[in-house]
Amino acid sequence: MGSSRKENFKNAEKARAFHRGLKKWEKDYQKESKLCGREGKTFTSISGRVIKALYTPQDLKNFDYLRDLGFPGQYPFTRGIHPTMYRGRLWTMRQFSGFGTAEDTNRRYKYLLSQGQTGLSVAFHLPTLMGIDSDHPMAKGEVGKCGVAVDTLADMEILFDGIPLDKVTTSMTINPPAAILWAMYIAVAEKQGVSPKIISGTIQNDILKEYIAQKTFVFPPRPSMKLVIDTFEYGAKEVPRWNTISISGYHIREAGATAVQELAFTLRDGIEYVEWALKRGLKIDDFAPRLSFFFNAHNDFFEEIAKFRAARKIWAEVMRERFGAKNERSWWLRFHTQTSGVSLVAQQPYNNIIRVTIQALAAVLGGTQSLHTNSLDETYALPTEKAVTIALRTQQIIAFESGVANTIDPLGGSYYVEKLTQDMEREAKAYIKKIDELGGMVKAIELGFPQKEIADSAYRYQQEVERKEKIIVGVNAFEMEHEPIPILEVDPAVERHQLNRLREVKKTRNKRLVKRTLSDLKKAAQDEVNLMPFILNCVRAYATVGEIMDALKEVYGVYEEPITY
Repeated sequence: MGSSRKENFKNAEKARAFHRGLKKWEKDYQKESKLCGREGKTFTSISGRVIKALYTPQDLKNFDYLRDLGFPGQYPFTRGIHPTMYRGRLWTMRQFSGFGTAEDTNRRYKYLLSQGQTGLSVAFHLPTLMGIDSDHPMAKGEVGKCGVAVDTLADMEILFDGIPLDKVTTSMTINPPAAILWAMYIAVAEKQGVSPKIISGTIQNDILKEYIAQKTFVFPPRPSMKLVIDTFEYGAKEVPRWNTISISGYHIREAGATAVQELAFTLRDGIEYVEWALKRGLKIDDFAPRLSFFFNAHNDFFEEIAKFRAARKIWAEVMRERFGAKNERSWWLRFHTQTSGVSLVAQQPYNNIIRVTIQALAAVLGGTQSLHTNSLDETYALPTEKAVTIALRTQQIIAFESGVANTIDPLGGSYYVEKLTQDMEREAKAYIKKIDELGGMVKAIELGFPQKEIADSAYRYQQEVERKEKIIVGVNAFEMEHEPIPILEVDPAVERHQLNRLREVKKTRNKRLVKRTLSDLKKAAQDEVNLMPFILNCVRAYATVGEIMDALKEVYGVYEEPITY
């Protein structure tokens, strides 16, 4: 018998042995399930995906290692974008922080840096998120409550006082006024003697997900997109190390999306931004390497890991095949992860530490580039110093004690994980195709398509919780009384302090210069030119966030969302 015939015989015998073993297991499984009273029970993921009892090579019949998995740092990047991953450099530990005045938050930043945090992340209060000042009537009672109050360059100067901007990376979660807050950061760097060419960090600047999920939009979608592309163009030329967008699935997931919807809508948002940038005349490889992403890490451990792996694979294919990018860095999907705020509950709040640990571990095993871990008390208020320290220590224990950073993509090759990754890739691509057929994401938003999909998913999940088909420990099972926990309370004096500073800035600044720069900005907006240089001039003159936004509102108008059912 020739060697090839012997090999075929061995393979055939192995296949027969496999099927005999599988049949025996299936028989044993059915018998034991019946004894346990769980015969016919359907197991599903948090997103409603039906999960089989066992995954085997049969689930990966057409699996090709190089096409579907590959090596770390090589296309399609399923296993990670860097050859060394965490063996070379750990993820950035970036706790999302901001409350009260700029002085309050500056102290928190310095504390976190002293405790081993490796990057800063700014949480702005609601008035700043909405582009209004602390002295606006709608801001009353909100100043400093859900983040730090920033009205003018003076606040930004205090926020980063004593923090060298050439030594840290900073992420700013801000959307409609993103260009304004970025301009303030650039101006602070200039005052520190740091060139815009060397500062690095990220502005969220993802306006599409505001219309889809978070709802802090101000201008209509099309002028909002124009402002985003202005930052792409300006950043590529003047601030080359800055990520001018963090395309965010986080808030889409928090609004009730499934894992696949988060994946698909986020990547299709990314495609939309690329298309608009190309229409502007930008070259794909000039701006694509600075696109970044922001995902949610929810409770379903394996579903989340598969989501992250599928995201890298789809984006690499989109950038190389759909857009023809040549620079390998343009194919990379670099992403930040935040553990799921919506999954945390007020009942038995110390259980939230366990939830966050599971979610953070999923993000790490999924290959995140940076990570924020939520604090146990965030269902009540912004985190206390003790709670945020525990959240940071969670990352550090995963990094230095768990061993998961010792090898790259340790779950790669798992029948279950690879099948989940393939399924999520296929389902996400179907969503992307549907949005393409609708005319793109802006058009889909105007039609209410992603909004309705998310609302339906959120409603389905809530019904499952109420029927106890999905168990939330301490909420619909294993309930018990718990002791009150200490929470962070923002002193009402914060609002008075902020209003006094804003009043003083308005009193002492060059009023003629402010008026002129705001007039120049308004004219530039009418002329359809890049607004970043004009916004920078306004910021340097100590114009307020609200004044700059008001100048743009006169040209762009204000968006009112259509009601959909």
